[in-house]
Amino acid sequence: MSKQGRVADKVAVITGGGSGIGKGAALRLAEQGATICMLDRTVDTAQKVKAQIEQAGGKALVIETDVSRPEMVERAMKQVYETFGKIDVLFANAGINGTWAPLEELTPEDWDQTLTINLKGTFLTVKYAAPYMKEGGGGSIVITSSINGNRIFSNTGASAYSASKAGQVAFMKMVALELAPDHIRVNAVCPGAIDTNIDDNTDRSDTLDEVKIPVKFPEGSEPLEGQPGTIEQCGDLVLFLASDESSHITGTDIYIDGGSSLLRG
Repeated sequence: MSKQGRVADKVAVITGGGSGIGKGAALRLAEQGATICMLDRTVDTAQKVKAQIEQAGGKALVIETDVSRPEMVERAMKQVYETFGKIDVLFANAGINGTWAPLEELTPEDWDQTLTINLKGTFLTVKYAAPYMKEGGGGSIVITSSINGNRIFSNTGASAYSASKAGQVAFMKMVALELAPDHIRVNAVCPGAIDTNIDDNTDRSDTLDEVKIPVKFPEGSEPLEGQPGTIEQCGDLVLFLASDESSHITGTDIYIDGGSSLLRG
């Protein structure tokens, strides 16, 4: 791992760093000199990423954390601070697709699960990291939102997911202004289709097709590259936002979707 990298000597906390976009960011930040602290429900997968980072000469820590549980998030942030003495970068990335179903089928429990993990989890992650970042004199917070709920509203049945993702962007803008006097930048990345395993935590109703409005794109819906993005491309974006290269950027939602939301929105 680089000793003179773009985030050298920074301590980065990543939720959901064991797979997908979180993994891409963890590896990219570590490659550029950051110490990586992964807060993850799935410790086994996070430990594999930790081993990969350490084999390349980097530093990593895994703390079992469910971002929907305040006491676990608070304890994890304290452990990171007590271990490394600071938090410079926070990537609030953990989330689920949850249940995608027609409105009449979507239960209050389905709604609560998605909003609790995605939106409340983001709030808790930022809330409990902020005091340590203030103490360190600033830093960068990045939140994983989505094109859904912000530019795209055509994924019928994804109402809970889209509401949680729209809420994250509103929350990001609110805390970006609140934390600006403390020199903490807050931004959001809004991915489109990315080649990850997030579909594993998506519960799609068998009746979704009954409420969808059929639209076909004969030439495909990914204008720029003709295929989904990668976790490495997402990692590059998070690295930019975590580094001093983005020192004058805050309160901004950045879309990484190959232009698909411009076509489909």
